[in-house]
Amino acid sequence: MGNALRFSRRSVLKTMTAAGGLGALGAGLPWTPAMAKTLVIGFLYVGPRDDYGYNQAHAEGAAAVKAMPGVKVLEEEKVPETIDVENSMESMINLDGASLLFPTSFGYFDPYVLKEAKKHPDLTFLHCGGLWTPGKHPANVGSYFGYIDEAEYLSGIVAAYASKSKKLGFVAAKPIPQVLRNINSFTLGARSVDPAITTAVVFTGDWSMPVKEAEAANSLIDQGADVLTCHVDSPKVIVETAEKRGVFCTGYHASQATLAPKGYLTGAEWNWAKVYTDFVKMVQGGIKPPNLVRGGLKEGIIKTSPYGAAVSDAARKHADDVKAKFMDGSFVIYKGPIKDNKGNSVIAEGKSHGQTDIALESMNWLVEGVTGSIS
Repeated sequence: MGNALRFSRRSVLKTMTAAGGLGALGAGLPWTPAMAKTLVIGFLYVGPRDDYGYNQAHAEGAAAVKAMPGVKVLEEEKVPETIDVENSMESMINLDGASLLFPTSFGYFDPYVLKEAKKHPDLTFLHCGGLWTPGKHPANVGSYFGYIDEAEYLSGIVAAYASKSKKLGFVAAKPIPQVLRNINSFTLGARSVDPAITTAVVFTGDWSMPVKEAEAANSLIDQGADVLTCHVDSPKVIVETAEKRGVFCTGYHASQATLAPKGYLTGAEWNWAKVYTDFVKMVQGGIKPPNLVRGGLKEGIIKTSPYGAAVSDAARKHADDVKAKFMDGSFVIYKGPIKDNKGNSVIAEGKSHGQTDIALESMNWLVEGVTGSIS
């Protein structure tokens, strides 16, 4: 569903409102018992559904929901992080009867999701990546995210074995906590193999900046990086640039293996199909979804891309051994002593932050070994 349909929906919404209110018109619609039992679910994406990245991962989750009985799924793509998302949610609610909404982009949360949730207290709004706070945010809002930095840590291990220059490159969108956590976990994974390895990071400034992403990728390669990775909405440009330049890469959000048959090592992927189908089953069963849902490899919320042909046996064994520890809950990424890249102690010796520690979702530093700045 593209921009044209979104605007036509808004036009209808405006016309119906002017004609005397949606409530009055809705009351006269010939709803059947079968229709009344159908759960209408709305998914909103900030970019295209086939972006080989963030939005595609969510769309794959929505596809799993479509296969469930008793649901009607609405999808709208290319909805910017502006009042447009508010209007799109309104049209899904008022024109289609949506009662469960998944606004998937980080910037949708405040103020747009929060405003809609207050306006529609009987509906459920579940947002990806936001940090729901009790007493501050509406009770009908939920936040879900995954510890995908576990898979990033494993990608870092694999990248370290593949790198000859000991220089890794990371193209990132914005220095928000979720992005910083991935950069840091990737780097810590790599440096667990070789403490001499460094990660150079370039922030492009926004989630989808293909020209800047290509420039950043080429610049990092020119500076000696022989493995690239990223945290942007669509890794497509970066992965294709790495393959064209003859360097390795690790993926993010979804699998980009088909874009780099020679250089794709592995990747950190979301398994939104599990998250979304779990949520829908709760709602269908009359169970209120939790306000805060988190999980990693153990919970099946994230997964790793299959290893590429270039991944050595030693790299596979090392990564698989650590993955097994993630699965049994015995591995801790953020265990002190850890310094930031300015030499300050951020986690003291003897201290640690497990994955469930909400403090990690306020991360505002880059780990030692990362070349770059968040200011």
